[in-house]
Amino acid sequence: MNLSAKRILLIVSGGIAAYKALELIRLITKAGGAVTCVLTQAGSQFVTPLSLQALSGAKIYTDLFSLTDDSEMGHIELSRAADLVAVVPATANILAKMAAGICDDLATTLLLATDKRVLVAPAMNVRMWEHPATIENQKNLAERGVLIVPPTEGTMACGEFGFGRLAEPETILAAIGAALGAAGPLAGKHAIVTSGPTHEPIDPIRYLANRSSGRQGHAIAAALAALGARVTLVSGPVHIPDPAGVATLHVETAAEMLTAVQAALPADIAICAAAVADWRATNFTGQKIKKTAADPPALTLTENPDILRTIAARGANRPKLVIGFAAETEDLVSHASAKLQRKNCDWIIANNVGGTGIMGGTDNEVVLITPEGSESWPKMSKAALAEKLATRIAETISFA
Repeated sequence: MNLSAKRILLIVSGGIAAYKALELIRLITKAGGAVTCVLTQAGSQFVTPLSLQALSGAKIYTDLFSLTDDSEMGHIELSRAADLVAVVPATANILAKMAAGICDDLATTLLLATDKRVLVAPAMNVRMWEHPATIENQKNLAERGVLIVPPTEGTMACGEFGFGRLAEPETILAAIGAALGAAGPLAGKHAIVTSGPTHEPIDPIRYLANRSSGRQGHAIAAALAALGARVTLVSGPVHIPDPAGVATLHVETAAEMLTAVQAALPADIAICAAAVADWRATNFTGQKIKKTAADPPALTLTENPDILRTIAARGANRPKLVIGFAAETEDLVSHASAKLQRKNCDWIIANNVGGTGIMGGTDNEVVLITPEGSESWPKMSKAALAEKLATRIAETISFA
């Protein structure tokens, strides 16, 4: 990533995750960008101005009212001199102030005064992240054009588990690069990614579904965007945030997913990571099926459209690289290899989901299958796997 001549105003607010801002500064400067830091009073409880200055090589700003600073630059000019304003970490408190337009310190005054794009990377306790007030604040900020790099799931400093961990510095750097239009190896390429399950209604209450969480597909979409691709993510019903810098389309059924994918074409890359239901109920009823003393009602099924095969068979308009996923419980390589031939795709990512906790979990262990053979990848986080896959795609596309 090349951030030469790009200026980032980095606001470091209070939270244990503030230490990751130090690594982010290192990554930005390594990419050629310049960083000016604003440290809040709460942020100074976790990192020092000296550490920020040592890594950024620039003066650190902390106070709203300073005659020296005002004569040299002033908070208005400081807020507009950057190409991007990034808040890392963004606490629930600063998100609430941003949403309400409160400016009671240097950081929030800059955020209200800036005319540049703003990116926030939230980090907080899972209960705070899931609180209706925080959810509403995020929604309001997103509607105003603020870019949000969502937190990840895991164990936090407080000992609780869930969403709220600050995204990794590499992920935040990628989002910054995408927001600034930094060129990457997939710049100018369009990728379509499907993710999550589909829900096939039986009646207004019940539906057919599976255990897919969407974590892998969403991570792949984010990783492709980090390499400069324009990404369209078509997602079934999930409980995870949309990736930053990605155009996300939300659908429910397999038929809706196919329609959305076809509408998003043409594309250079198509990755079908969604766990699409193979069947749907033929006899869907608009009323709830009542439980009676009689035998259970018969459920007649109809085969759903095959999204992967449909995309891979588009002839001259076919994406250059079509990748499918194969979730198997036995004979992993043989079943996935047969699927590669049957679906006419270029690669298959095969994983064994039989009792391993992979489907719906945070880690994955796969075999990459191509016409040339198979390659086993060790168990890793789904985010790491997405980055490895995106890098392999970029290398392949560059020689296509």
